[in-house]
Amino acid sequence: MTITSPSVPSESLGTGGHRPLPEVSATSEIVQETLALTRRLFLQLIRRPSTLVAGILQPLIWLILFGALFAHAPEGLLPGGGSYGRFLGAGVIVFTAFSAALNAGLPVMFDREFGFLNRLLVAPLRSRSSIVLASVIYITLLSLIQSVSIIIAAGLLGYGWPSPSGLLIVVLVLSLLIFAVTALSLALAFSLPGHIELIAVIFISNLPLLFASTALAPLSFMPNWLSWLASINPLTFAIEPIRASYSNNFHLTDVVLNAPYGSLNSLACIAILASLALFLFLAVTPLLDRRLN
Repeated sequence: MTITSPSVPSESLGTGGHRPLPEVSATSEIVQETLALTRRLFLQLIRRPSTLVAGILQPLIWLILFGALFAHAPEGLLPGGGSYGRFLGAGVIVFTAFSAALNAGLPVMFDREFGFLNRLLVAPLRSRSSIVLASVIYITLLSLIQSVSIIIAAGLLGYGWPSPSGLLIVVLVLSLLIFAVTALSLALAFSLPGHIELIAVIFISNLPLLFASTALAPLSFMPNWLSWLASINPLTFAIEPIRASYSNNFHLTDVVLNAPYGSLNSLACIAILASLALFLFLAVTPLLDRRLN
């Protein structure tokens, strides 16, 4: 008995009689490229973990030393009472995320200087936006890891823990701040001539923005001109909702910032941060498109 193989329509066969491979969607390719580039950044971090260690160690030292320095401050000195360490905790958490996001442009800048970015630009990538997306994902996760480490350290030092609902607010506020600062840092990485200039900008802007906020002292302690600067500082809009989230009776509609121009609640601060993040990403998108094309 003769066995015959089933016939295969000729149009279903590719060149040489092979079935054509299924087409991969553009979205799948972009996701694959983004994950590969993100993995590369984390491999660099694993091989040289000094960035992660320093990003946790520096704010931890601030938290311990400043908390000890003002440990015997009079009761009732700070708004809402409580210890200075608990007051400082929110500021250090935000400063940790801010510092990490401000350094987001450094890996891109080093890729520019060492020529790896040029290799990526001539590679057959489905979308060069994956280069930026990978940086955003990497910095966001790195910043959140460092910030969560400080939250745990502050809790172990006796400075309290955010409420369960407040923890979600902490993550939301930090994410918005990280997105906004990362966009600005990436724009600087593609605009400045080299890493020396970028590091100079980071050093010049880092501490002044910290001191011109409510991270270390409330507005009532500041002279009028400094309280105005602090009340429009994005760090302040991130610090106050996080500071309020440590309260057991936390509500989004409670006033958290008595600025010279009026009172703001947590919802208003979060809305300002979201608007800032959206504005910065829309503002830097044309620059990134020009540099990547």
